[in-house]
Order: sequence, then C-alpha cells, then structure tokens
Amino acid sequence: MGEPTVTESDIFEVIGTQRAMRRLKPDPVPEEHIKKMIWAATRAPNGGNVQPWRFLVITDAEKKKRLHEIYLAEWNKYKAEREAAPPPPNTSAEDAKKANATTSSGQYLADHLSEVPVIIIPCGFLLAVNTGIASGSSIYPAIQNLMLAARALGLGTALTTLHRHNEGAVRELLGIPENAHTAAMIPVGWPMGRFGAGPRLPVEAVTYWDQWGTKRA
Repeated sequence: MGEPTVTESDIFEVIGTQRAMRRLKPDPVPEEHIKKMIWAATRAPNGGNVQPWRFLVITDAEKKKRLHEIYLAEWNKYKAEREAAPPPPNTSAEDAKKANATTSSGQYLADHLSEVPVIIIPCGFLLAVNTGIASGSSIYPAIQNLMLAARALGLGTALTTLHRHNEGAVRELLGIPENAHTAAMIPVGWPMGRFGAGPRLPVEAVTYWDQWGTKRA
C-alpha cells in the first residue's frame, strides 16, 4: 500500500475548516487512509511518553449495526431531554436556526451510523495517580490529530461520546477491558457536504492576559 493522497496540505486551512461532518457516504475508505490517521494520532503529545492509547477500528457490518443500535438509543434519550428543556435565555432566531441545523445533522448520523464505512473508537488509560481533569487526557490530543489528518485526506469525521452512557454494552460487544476507557466514537467517511469554517468566538473574546478577565485591545 502506498501513501494516501493529501487533498489539503496547508495546516492552518486544515485546522480552520475541520468541522463535524455527520453526513457521510457509505463508500469504502482505503486502509492506508485509516493507518495514516492513526499514525498522526500517535504523534500527539502525552504525559511521560507512555502513549496511553489504543485505536479500535470497526468495519464489520454486524458490529457497526450493534453500535448503531446503542448509539441511537442514547441519541433518542439526549434529544428528548433537549426538547423538554426550555431554550437558553436571550436565544435569537439565528441561534435557534443553528441549533436546529446541528440537531438535524446529529439525527442523520444517529439514523445512518451503521452505513458509515469506518468507526474508530479511541481508548485511553487513566494515570495511576488521579490528577483530576488531566487523568487520561492524553487521548484527546491524539483524537484531534486523527481528525485533522482525516481532514487533510479529504475524509469527514465527528467527535461523538453518547455511547459512553452505555459503555458496558460497547465493552461487551468489542471485548474492551475494564481499564481501557472509550474516549469517543468517531465515524469516518467521505463527506456528502463541504468542509468549511465553523462558528467560533473571536480570539479576543476568549483570551486573557496575565490575570483572569484582563483583555488587550
């Protein structure tokens, strides 16, 4: 197998246009693309270079079908809770429109997850000494590397975690040991839509200098 073709080589363009792509084609993804994504994931920074990760690649149709069932059940619970909750205060019509678009794409993924050609489940191991939010956090830079590599290769991904509400069923299905934690479930495929910049706050709105709350003009 040769090296996969990179469709976007500008790193800042990759970062700026990598977004959740939940509508994916069922067309197969070459194995070399998946291996390149995992290679990128394993270049991520991690505490003590202990590399506390494993990447479970699911292509088997029956296992994808069962993962779909687990995910859809959790999505339906999540959606029902959101619909029952009052909207946040000061929600504009534009905010509501964006939220509805996100829900629509989420519903599509929940309905079609078994048709996605590849599902990757990155698993992490917790530190022996609990360090709060940092314990096990090394898996997430790896996940971001994986998703950025997918974008560079023209592949769509989305970071999903709803399956964790029934992680026991996922463990049983895939033989995952108790000390390995499923950090995410990432669908991978050729996107139906186009990559583009997602809505984000400007740098000035999220940056403080030297002390909390202090901004620069």
